Amino acid sequence: MEIKEQLSKIKKNWLIIVLVLVAFLLFSEGGGIVSNSLDSMKSAGQSFGGGYDEMSSDRADYPVSNDGNFAPEIEDRKIIKSSSLSTEIKRGEFLYSEERLKNVIISSGAFLLNERVNRNGEGWKSYYSGYYQLKVDTEKYNSVVTQLKEIGEVQSFNENMADVTGNYDNIEIEIGVEKERLSRYLEMYNNADAVSDQIDLNDRIFTQERRIKYLEDSLRNINNRIDYSSISFSMNEERSEWINIAFVKLSSLIRNFIESLNGLLSFIFGVIPWAVALFAGWYVWKRFRRK
Repeated sequence: MEIKEQLSKIKKNWLIIVLVLVAFLLFSEGGGIVSNSLDSMKSAGQSFGGGYDEMSSDRADYPVSNDGNFAPEIEDRKIIKSSSLSTEIKRGEFLYSEERLKNVIISSGAFLLNERVNRNGEGWKSYYSGYYQLKVDTEKYNSVVTQLKEIGEVQSFNENMADVTGNYDNIEIEIGVEKERLSRYLEMYNNADAVSDQIDLNDRIFTQERRIKYLEDSLRNINNRIDYSSISFSMNEERSEWINIAFVKLSSLIRNFIESLNGLLSFIFGVIPWAVALFAGWYVWKRFRRK
């Protein structure tokens, strides 16, 4: 009797049991039809969103180079300074900021070697950007850099210091040696009797003078770089907050619609067999109860 009663209860509650099984199969993680269909629809909908690039801030490095000739015994160090500074200024204040820059150049006695100003974009999307190459007295270098940093918001700053003491000292020594050699050539030329010897010594003297001039020019160039530091300064006008706003292209909308529709159809056709099976079971059970 107990078995017959249990079978009777199962027959009365068969619909609930079937619904539980169908729900388990539909919503089971990984292999469920609903899960797969929702994943498909989610993938289709993701194409509406735009990705973003992670911004990375550049770290300022301050390398010091001695060019292999450190010369620690020399107390008077020869240092070449250079830096690059980039700032962002408020929108509509580019001309005012440029005027401030020119005032800094004039008041410090700096030299403006290169100037380049561009207007980027058109209409309300346009913005100004400027690049300037300066040479400033090394004694005023720190003051000028401080004043330039006050023009807008600093975006990046890189400073380089190169110790050229050893190289500078070697060139000075080499110039002294070459001048002594030139003096010997001149003495030999004055004492030479043969014309052929005079011609050969004349060529040597010419080569030696050219060599000395080359070394002196190199030393003068190093002195200029030591006495006047280089500053690369750029300022960019802040862009409009609306510059990156744009309507979605029609082709993208159609593509996203089709992908979403495909996901929906996959879901529907995945559920239909289970709905048919459920209806068939219900129909058979109804016929069975009538009998």
